[in-house]
Amino acid sequence: MNSVCAQKVRVALAEKGLEYRDRLMTLRGDQFDPQYMKLNPNAVVPTLIHDGRTIIESSVILYYLDEAFPAPPLMPRDPYERAKVRMVNKLVDEYVHNACVILTFGTAFRPWFAGLSGEEIDQRLARSPLKKRSEYKRDVALNGLDSKFAREALEHYEKLLQLIDEAGGGWLAGGEFSLADIAAVPYVLRLDLLRMSRLWDGRPGVASWYNRVLARPSVKKELLERMTSEDHAPFKQLQDPWPKVAAMLS
Repeated sequence: MNSVCAQKVRVALAEKGLEYRDRLMTLRGDQFDPQYMKLNPNAVVPTLIHDGRTIIESSVILYYLDEAFPAPPLMPRDPYERAKVRMVNKLVDEYVHNACVILTFGTAFRPWFAGLSGEEIDQRLARSPLKKRSEYKRDVALNGLDSKFAREALEHYEKLLQLIDEAGGGWLAGGEFSLADIAAVPYVLRLDLLRMSRLWDGRPGVASWYNRVLARPSVKKELLERMTSEDHAPFKQLQDPWPKVAAMLS
């Protein structure tokens, strides 16, 4: 499944060595099932159920897992480094996630809406309670990277890449792998899958960190090896977006 939010939670579970049962969703409408929306009113993934209690929002789930299962720790001990973890998650939650939605639906997932009119796209998206996100999807489905939202999405991604580059290839919140790295890696992987890795040309810290984090067993297992041929298909069929991306950045 190509959900970046589910990916980071699975990495955290793997780092903790926790066994879990999962229920995979296609996100082609099954997220609007009334039973699921009782658990997650936003109709998004993932949803964690632990001891009969429900936790939603991926960054909140990450913090919950580290507090409920403290060994091995994924939060630094130093207060400043802990703040850095929270800042990475805040950047992802407030800016980068929507940027990822815009760039993905404007390129790899755009064929899902091929041939549909604006009204037909509205009908398909009408069930989502996240109206602003539906507005993004509608615009990029119709306009691709010519969408009025695309340039700003790239600018938000640039903030994340700059933060990673400034870490100089080290972990993002100090000397140990942490929830900051877990929060960031699915979004950098998504740029790679979208054939936009040249965004970190000239940022050696990003390339070094990315290669280092991809080599981590939890990331290899839960991000790289878990993706099926069906998961890869939208990206394999993608036309090279780089000329348009480069034009927006020039």
